[in-house]
Amino acid sequence: MTASNGAAEQTKDQVNGQAGAATLKTNGTGPDSPPPEVPDIDSKAYSNEDALVEDIIQGMRVAGGCIVRHLIDPEVLDKIDKDVHPLLEAAQPWKGGFWPPENRNAMGLLGKSEQYALNIVGNSVYQKVGDYFLTSVFKEYQIGDKVQHSVSKPQLNNTIALRLLPGASGQGLHRDDIVQHNFQPAAKEHTLGRDSTMGFFVADTRSTRHNGATRFVPGSHLWDYSVPFPQDSPLAVQIELERGDAFLMLAGCFHGGSQNKSKDEVRTLYVSLTTRGYYRQEENQYLCNDKEAVKRLPVWLQRFAGYGISEPFMGWVEMDDPLRVLHPEMPARAGDLYGGTAEVAVA
Repeated sequence: MTASNGAAEQTKDQVNGQAGAATLKTNGTGPDSPPPEVPDIDSKAYSNEDALVEDIIQGMRVAGGCIVRHLIDPEVLDKIDKDVHPLLEAAQPWKGGFWPPENRNAMGLLGKSEQYALNIVGNSVYQKVGDYFLTSVFKEYQIGDKVQHSVSKPQLNNTIALRLLPGASGQGLHRDDIVQHNFQPAAKEHTLGRDSTMGFFVADTRSTRHNGATRFVPGSHLWDYSVPFPQDSPLAVQIELERGDAFLMLAGCFHGGSQNKSKDEVRTLYVSLTTRGYYRQEENQYLCNDKEAVKRLPVWLQRFAGYGISEPFMGWVEMDDPLRVLHPEMPARAGDLYGGTAEVAVA
């Protein structure tokens, strides 16, 4: 099934050594322009993951989002379900206005499900796409008589499992980058530095226009943020997914859950969002996750959760690598917290 009808500017070669054009033209720059098509990619058609990632990135630059088929194996989802489904079944009806009361949420999943942490948050495609859009390069700042260069890698923003029950009303269209107070002018083409957050949505069940598939407005990440957008616009398409399919989205795009019109179908999505390393995380990873559970994860994933330095200086504990809070046996840093000297290897 297919889709149905802030930071300093970077160039592409500043991120992980990637080469290529820094901009890509789109179909338009506002609600009055023809919207781009939502890219729909089958991951099984690729023998090389980097090629898959490159196509996802190029599609997201134009449309703001990309569907990726067959990204997560059903056997992996079965393992995640054992951890997360009991949490969703115990969840209470939502009492605010952001979601309908038929919505059930499970959060803090990095520490509650190792399988979720490794296979949703740690998914390599999601990680590589996030690195491209949200790595921040700070060049040519001065400390004393030396010119420095620092790189701030992305970090986890939040984890959430979303279950939508029959009878749920639609969610209001919104941008997720409101959390970082991101506010952008219209742009004819995408440039690195515009985005503050990106999302990764994995279907644990079929997600259809009948049971609440996400409404998504392609190209809206390039619009003028000050222009109001009508909730009933025909530009919104529904992102229909089969179990194991994924949708990657820049947070500057208007989107929202649809009405669940079914009598007995439950729609469940597993979600992880990434943000820039120097922003405050939307979900407080230090308070919602048990430290012992985080310590069992790979070290790179511990850093992604927030136990790392965003150069220069951001995030230290006792002017040292915050990973030593989890691993006090680590050697102390041997240098300043900038210029590539912030991280120390864990033995």
